[in-house]
This record gives sequence, C-alpha cells and structure tokens, in this order.
Amino acid sequence: MYTVSDRFLQTIVEDHTPISEVVLFRTDGLVETLEHTGGSVSVDRSSQCRRTCSVTLADTSLIPRSPTDKLAVYGATLRISRGVAYTDGTQELVPLGVFRVDEVSGDVDEGPVTISGKSLECVVADDKFTEPYRASGLAVGAIEDLIQRSIPTATVITGSGVVDATIGARTWDVEGDPWAAVTEIAAALGAEVYADPDGVFVIDVLPDLLEVDPAWTISAGEGGAYVQASRGMSTDGVYNGVLARGENSESGTAPVSDLVVDEDSGSPTYWDGPFGHRPFFYSSSTLTTTGQCTSAAVLKLRSAKAPNASADISSLPNPALAPGDVVRVVYPDGSKELHQVHSFTVPLEPGGSFTLQTISAKEGS
Repeated sequence: MYTVSDRFLQTIVEDHTPISEVVLFRTDGLVETLEHTGGSVSVDRSSQCRRTCSVTLADTSLIPRSPTDKLAVYGATLRISRGVAYTDGTQELVPLGVFRVDEVSGDVDEGPVTISGKSLECVVADDKFTEPYRASGLAVGAIEDLIQRSIPTATVITGSGVVDATIGARTWDVEGDPWAAVTEIAAALGAEVYADPDGVFVIDVLPDLLEVDPAWTISAGEGGAYVQASRGMSTDGVYNGVLARGENSESGTAPVSDLVVDEDSGSPTYWDGPFGHRPFFYSSSTLTTTGQCTSAAVLKLRSAKAPNASADISSLPNPALAPGDVVRVVYPDGSKELHQVHSFTVPLEPGGSFTLQTISAKEGS
C-alpha cells in the first residue's frame, strides 16, 4: 500500500470531502492542472499495463485538432491523484499513476471530453525490437536495460525480497515484445515487474498471503469501510503444481527443472488431497539453475492456485491500495478473512463505487 498517514486512513471511513487531481505534462515542457468532472483509474495485476485511466472534462477546446495541440496523443502524459481535503484546510493526495495519453475524444459542440491512457509499461511494450535483441548476465541489470532502452530516464528499483541471479543468454526476434522479455526475465527471479503509482518501475515478488501484515482492515458496522461482498470458487485455470524448466543452447548449459506443488495439507488445492494433481508447465531459456526454476515455479504457483477462493469486496474507496496488498475483512457476522488484492477501480468523483477483486482468501484470520 502506498504510504499514507494514519489520519488519512481514519478519514476515508468517515464523512469527508474526497478530492482528485489531474496534471498534464505537455510535450512542449509545460505542466498544467486540468479541470475535470469525473473519471476513474483501473488497476489490474494481470494486465500488461497495470494501470489505465479515463478522465472526463467539460472543456471542448481540449479536443486536439492538430498534432501540436497540448492534448495531442504524441507523447503527453498525465499524473492522476485522489485524496482527502481535511477540515483544517490541508489536504493529502495519493498518486494513482503516471499515464501516457492514448486517446482524446468527445462531442466538439457539447462535450464531454474523454482522455484515455495507460501506465508506462505500454511505452516499453510498444517499442518492439527492430533487430534481434540478446540479454544475458544478471537478471536485474537485464531488466533495467530493457526498460531504459525505451525510457532512458526511467527509475527501476528492486524489492527487498528479490535475489538477483545470472540468467541464461536469450535472444528475442525482430518484432518481439520488450515487455514480454522483461516479464520472462523477472520470472527467473520469481518476481514481477510493474510501474508503480509514481511512475517508478518496481521489480518485486508477490507477497505470501500469510507472511505479511494486512495493509488495511475493511470492517462492517459503524466506522468501518465495508459495504458488501460476494464470494466464489472455481476450478477454471486452477493448478496446484508448477513444473518450471530451462534449457539454453546459447549458453550450452544442461537442462534444469523443478516441480513446486501446494504442500499445505489444509489447502483445498493440496497436491496430495482430493483436488488431485493438476500441474502447470512453464519453460524459459533464461532459467539455467534449479534454484531459478524453483523461484519461477513459486511465483507461478501463487497465482495458479489462488482462484480457488476469490471475492468481490465493495468498500469505501482507498486509493492507497495496490495489487498484492493483503487486507483483513471483518464481515457483519463478526467472521474474519484475509484477502489478497488483485484488481480494483478508483473513481475520481465523490460517491463512485469501489470494489476489490481478490485472488485468494484465508478464513478465520
């Protein structure tokens, strides 16, 4: 979760004045704040571009008519935030993302005008290889090189749970997707890569549901953020084992592999339980050691087994949340669960709905 004050977390579950801000960074270097009437920011861990935005404005003069207009779709970016206006006149804003402007459209006579954009992963993904691209050496450095190839000024940080390792040489063909290359290399570390709300690229591991403290509590009743919830279970796309394999002819290394399975006897997807054996297979030439196969398999397994207990939790909006955060839900009957956030949409206008989609749950926590 993005770092906010205790006052912020207390205020968002009380009667308060929400505020939002949309800042335009023009291609001519000027920066201005846009008056907007609504919109939203959607955040989804499974999407290549983790954050997308839609902003509504009333000013029809903002509809571009030439490539040089300030909102033309040729390099302009938005920084969007949502927060709280306190009764003492101060305010606290939480960034929701930095977005490349991809589309501006609207009724030229009456409006409204809608701006759509994607977070900065899209800049890397769209910069397809125009010649064969070879990566080798340390994984973190290879990821940084790929990102800064497209965005030279990009900041790339590594989470504390990531252990760097040497990857096997890997060559991507012309027309290859650089962001897919980033994702493949990160998998060798058991990690994922994304652009955070500040537009910083982060290499990190998905937290284990039971190994981190809840970032936020969603409680029913007076003073709580809980609105309603629905639960579901499905075996579609659910696996309880991942076999990760690596074979690299460029490096001349021997084939390696490791099978990681759900060993929790209390889990509904326990490998030796009634769910049976349902393995998923993953292979990459970047994997050159058994340890790398293990890390990659652990990352894949956390997602693969998660949908066995999913939920949609409606609550008062908390713009500071992020995918992977663990939240504690206290239901009206007093029962408790831990949930891991997968996706959500933050409204930019007061009174908008806010629903968390989660990828796993643990009862009685």
